[in-house]
Amino acid sequence: MTNLMRKMNVKKVTAVIVLLVVMILSMTVVSKVASDPENHKKTIESLDEKKEDVLKLTATSAAASTALAAIPGDATTPVANKLADLTSYFLIILMVVFLEKYLVTLTGYAAFTILIPIACVLLAAGICANKAVLKMLAAKIALFAAVIFLVIPFSMKVSSIIEDTYEISMEETVKGAEDLTDEINENTDSEGNIIEKALSKIKDGVTGLLDKGEQILNQFIETIAVMLVTSCLIPILVLVFMLWFIKMLFGIQINVPKDMPKRIASKVPGQKKVGAKLQDKVSASEETDGRTDA
Repeated sequence: MTNLMRKMNVKKVTAVIVLLVVMILSMTVVSKVASDPENHKKTIESLDEKKEDVLKLTATSAAASTALAAIPGDATTPVANKLADLTSYFLIILMVVFLEKYLVTLTGYAAFTILIPIACVLLAAGICANKAVLKMLAAKIALFAAVIFLVIPFSMKVSSIIEDTYEISMEETVKGAEDLTDEINENTDSEGNIIEKALSKIKDGVTGLLDKGEQILNQFIETIAVMLVTSCLIPILVLVFMLWFIKMLFGIQINVPKDMPKRIASKVPGQKKVGAKLQDKVSASEETDGRTDA
């Protein structure tokens, strides 16, 4: 018995030492590697490309809006105003892209400098005190650290598949807006007002420009919808999916047998007779109920 206790204590001490080493390595080595921008080069490059696309779309939509607003009359004014309103959506997407860019390194620091060490401490305490609750909590915190560290790179992989499909569409949107802006600017005077005589040279005049403006507006709206999905919605869905997976992994319910209290009572000294009496009473009650039913 003494040898067994000694072996168990040696195992606990060894496990605590290993967890201490893991905690130190996590805070000193792994944390630096995980938070180093050089190790997230591809993810950061993808976010920079997305930032450039958002800025390009913002500039072309603003230029197209200004050009349409310069056309005499009020026919193109609603389209010009709608194009100007798109700037707020591009600003939201740009903010999300910047946030993801900084979170790539910050989540690595938080995961391996704060969360993993906390998990190691809780697991060591659970081993020493033989508490399953602390062990389970440590496992949940460690998995949560892995989730926040992987959510952005993983969501970028998923987003790239959608972005590759709509890349040509975005380029067509930018090209169409630039062509419309150039066409209107070529027929404006030095003060920026379109020359009414020049409208006759443009195919279908104001109606043709209005149709082009509406088509470009629809393309911009479609591009914004895709960017909102890839930049905002997919990271949230990936995070929710990972958290749901953790919940499913640790959310298994343990069914306790109905006679568990009797088993526990039978193991307690001095309670065997009480347990036997209770069992006799239950059996007698069941027999009485059976006779009554008969």
